[in-house]
Amino acid sequence: MAAGELGLDLAPMEESAKVRVEECVRRHRDELVDLSHRLHDHPELGFEETRAVSWVAEPLERSAFAVVKGICNLPTAFIATSGSGALTVAICAEYDALPGMGHACGHNVIAAAAVGAGIALAEVAGDLGITVKVLGTPAEEGGGGKIIMLEGGAFDGIHAALMVHPGPVEQVQLECLAASHFAVRYTGKAAHASGHPEEGINAADAVTVAQVAIGLIRQHLPEGSRVHGIVRRGGEAANVVPAFAEVEYFVRAPTIAQLAEVEPQVMRCFEAGAIATGAAWEVVPLGPVYSEFRPDPDMQGAWRRNAETLGRTFPDAPTTPMSTDMANVSLAIPAIHPMLGIGSLPAVNHQPEFATAAVSAEADKAIVDGAIAMAWTAIDLATNPKVRERLLAGQRGG
Repeated sequence: MAAGELGLDLAPMEESAKVRVEECVRRHRDELVDLSHRLHDHPELGFEETRAVSWVAEPLERSAFAVVKGICNLPTAFIATSGSGALTVAICAEYDALPGMGHACGHNVIAAAAVGAGIALAEVAGDLGITVKVLGTPAEEGGGGKIIMLEGGAFDGIHAALMVHPGPVEQVQLECLAASHFAVRYTGKAAHASGHPEEGINAADAVTVAQVAIGLIRQHLPEGSRVHGIVRRGGEAANVVPAFAEVEYFVRAPTIAQLAEVEPQVMRCFEAGAIATGAAWEVVPLGPVYSEFRPDPDMQGAWRRNAETLGRTFPDAPTTPMSTDMANVSLAIPAIHPMLGIGSLPAVNHQPEFATAAVSAEADKAIVDGAIAMAWTAIDLATNPKVRERLLAGQRGG
């Protein structure tokens, strides 16, 4: 249904709707902050967010959202729906934590802001002719929950998707790299490391050869590429030739197309480890491939104006490239992924100090500002006739 077919002049509603959603978010401020802090105090890893999914869904259920959990065969995913308007806007919530570091990426802030925006937009959905969906998306940290949900149809019928993410500084859009996440396993042969080393095949040496090779080829990889990982297992005892070794790695590049060029180069390094030592090797994907991000310019512009209205400023500073499964969503439907500064510097994402900052007063303020700015942005999409028509037609901006 086009804007004109609603029988409503939506433009005059913009100001009153923005006042109403701001009042709603501020009314729920303590509840949203409590949700953020509870998630922070009880971190759960990807696909294991059993408490988090209930805690995030509960306030939406109390606000008359129809909530369906366990969608797309993911027990810790959900979709919550309110309204029945022609234009469907989705707010994405993340709530998984990092191993050993808890919410060092601030997903507690993301989830609370998403709930706040969803509840507020539900109050004006009927007036604006929109349907509001809040998607609970598990396992962003490498598991690709949104990609699984995208392929499973959870984003079908959605015209625009938004989310916010805390960071050390404000950014209109996360700088995003395509990424591949995998394990490499080497199988050799155990032997006494002193008495009969010639009888062994050293799987840990295969890892060493591969890592040296990766270090050497970095000079020749395309600008913006990243290769990094950890050794999961490298032997059990110093006097036993390791029969098994395993590493976990990420390969990143500016685009999926460039990733397809870089990844084979890296794989040859892992193969070299096997060839040099005689170990068998296998590659095990640990999640779907993350893409580059294609932000919607109209949504970006609206977000920046709304964030600035709330007093947030955007420094002229270098951005930090990361990867997210929201990027894959952005290739399918119009989407944005702005970063909310929480005053954490010198701490940055994925540091223990950032986990501490994720429950600071600045982080609590970011929840409120993020919820309001997302809701205001959705209102702008609904009340701008040109943008609304474009989104309803399934057309991309820019």
